[in-house]
Amino acid sequence: MATTVSPAAVADAGVRQAGARSRSAVRGGAWGAAAALVWAGAAGLTQWWPNHNILLAYTGTIVAITAGVAVAVALATVAGTRLRPVGDWVRWAGPWLVVSGIWVAGWQVLTAKTGELAPPYWAAPQAFVNTFHEDGSLLLDSTWHSLRLLFTGYAIGASIGFLMGVAMGWSQRVNYWLHPILRTLGPIPPAALVPIFFVILPSITSASILLVAMAAWFPVTMLTYSGVSVVSRSYYDVALTLGARPRFLVWRVAVPAALPSVFVGLFMGLGMTFITLVIAEMLGAKNGLGWYIQWQQRWSAYPKMYTAILVMVILFSGLITLLFRTRGRVLSWQKELVRW
Repeated sequence: MATTVSPAAVADAGVRQAGARSRSAVRGGAWGAAAALVWAGAAGLTQWWPNHNILLAYTGTIVAITAGVAVAVALATVAGTRLRPVGDWVRWAGPWLVVSGIWVAGWQVLTAKTGELAPPYWAAPQAFVNTFHEDGSLLLDSTWHSLRLLFTGYAIGASIGFLMGVAMGWSQRVNYWLHPILRTLGPIPPAALVPIFFVILPSITSASILLVAMAAWFPVTMLTYSGVSVVSRSYYDVALTLGARPRFLVWRVAVPAALPSVFVGLFMGLGMTFITLVIAEMLGAKNGLGWYIQWQQRWSAYPKMYTAILVMVILFSGLITLLFRTRGRVLSWQKELVRW
């Protein structure tokens, strides 16, 4: 029996939806305004409260940064009243923006203004700007060397792991010969092989690349092998019915079906390469961010060490975000299942 919806019910539902959107917009605007005020307060506090150490430089730069954040948040809040995506972002990020502004202000008070957290183990925000001013070129060079080592090792390890995982998942004979190798070498932490590789390989660079490659190889191999081996037999039956050949079954059926598992392996491998990269650079390399941190730690230059760690946070988080964006495009039907 067909049911009808009265015009009054439709109108009432529309009114409720409009009311919900209006309340959501008000909350977003309130959070945005609060965040702008907090960051403006942090800028004013940095500007007008004298520093505990009169020799501390670049206070004006910190004022400009915090004031710039306050202006950007205020503009986004105003724009969010007309642009719904901007308003949604302000509503989502508003609480974090408020808390982060309070944290920056507290950091400024405890370090630069009162000296409660004193050098050398603690650093004011101004010290980060000073590091970029003094060691900017060295930090850039170290970042370039770390990226080159990371990309080279990860590309080698992920490529070998992917091909090996596909072969093992597709062929029982290949799996028979390669699976013992995977079970033997895979669980060994790459850091445990540092002393061996640095001795038997011709250069520290080649040893570091091999260590990073091994860190990516195991998770990519294991997850690719697992993904290919559990592909439903019905997929192959349909393709065989249409006249598919073995090569088509591997690259057009098995691999696409296993891609969700492959991307999990790529993500895990990328995380392992970050750890191995820093260890390799700290223990033997003569350049890179890990080497820079180790070098500054020997001189008790903790602000510079913290700055290098900040660069790592931005760099590594950006790479993981890029990997997830790639995954979202390749696996659009699974876009919302795994988030970063």
